[in-house]
Amino acid sequence: MLQTINKTMEKWMPLVTPTSVVLGILFSTWFSPYTAWVPWIFGFMTFSGSLSMNFGDLKRVLTHPFPILVFLTVIHILMPLLAWGIGHVVYPGDPLTITGLILLLCIPTGIVSFMWVSIYKGHIALTLSMILIDTMLAPFLVPSTLSLLVGAKVEMDVWGMMEGLTWMIVVPSLLGMALNQWTRGEVKKTWGPRLSPFSKVGLAVVVMINSSVIAGYFTELTGKVIFLAFICVLIVAMGYLIGWGVAKLLGWDRGVAVSMMFNCGMRNISAGAVMAISYFPPPVALPVIIGMVFQQMMASSFAYLFFRRNSPESGVPTSGGVPGRSQSA
Repeated sequence: MLQTINKTMEKWMPLVTPTSVVLGILFSTWFSPYTAWVPWIFGFMTFSGSLSMNFGDLKRVLTHPFPILVFLTVIHILMPLLAWGIGHVVYPGDPLTITGLILLLCIPTGIVSFMWVSIYKGHIALTLSMILIDTMLAPFLVPSTLSLLVGAKVEMDVWGMMEGLTWMIVVPSLLGMALNQWTRGEVKKTWGPRLSPFSKVGLAVVVMINSSVIAGYFTELTGKVIFLAFICVLIVAMGYLIGWGVAKLLGWDRGVAVSMMFNCGMRNISAGAVMAISYFPPPVALPVIIGMVFQQMMASSFAYLFFRRNSPESGVPTSGGVPGRSQSA
């Protein structure tokens, strides 16, 4: 029954996030008192997703680190600089909105990208390694990127941000991996399918609670909010396009292209929203919440655009060799 529920939720994932945002805004008085629950729910989601990882896959992928380095360069150098540039052009003199755009693109890749890569038969081992490595680096990369690009223009709690990311992402990830390694993969088979639907429900709850906190900004759909939504959609879409384009430019195969596109395009926006609400003034969270609304829908759209000719059941290998500098997996 749980597997059936999980498959149904996977099918409707593109609508789960925007629906949760709307519910959070409409029933903000109900959800806003539960903001203290968010880090705990998010830690559970991270733990559940990490049950599919093991240290052997990480070691195997790290023997060919070039795709990982390309991935990290795209999401932690190229994309934040792109957001910084667009922000200064479109919102000069508005450091809070610029900070929100940069935060939207410098937070780590989303664990939910693993779900999309699995559906479209991407490179599983590479994807899990990208998620794990980026997760481990997030407590250092995210605060340093924001400090470098925003500086003293916006007050931020750097150490609090690092501590929050560590407990929400790093610790649960290590626990999940260690448990999978200790049980030799049995926990993934037994508890992975059982926890997966609860993890998706947790995602919806986190989105609703975070949306309720900034509901006041959505009470009126002003031209400013609509224009900001357009900008957020534009820069998030660029992540998908750049990830797919880099894989094609380097001649990597379809499985790696799937992984690069989803991992460069998707972000752990729930973690970003938690950080924005916890460590920044409320306007910083607005671009991140807007990114929540469109991220899943764009994942579905770009998957159809680039990989529809190769159906999810096409049988493309998911855990073969990782490409080197000039050869396919």
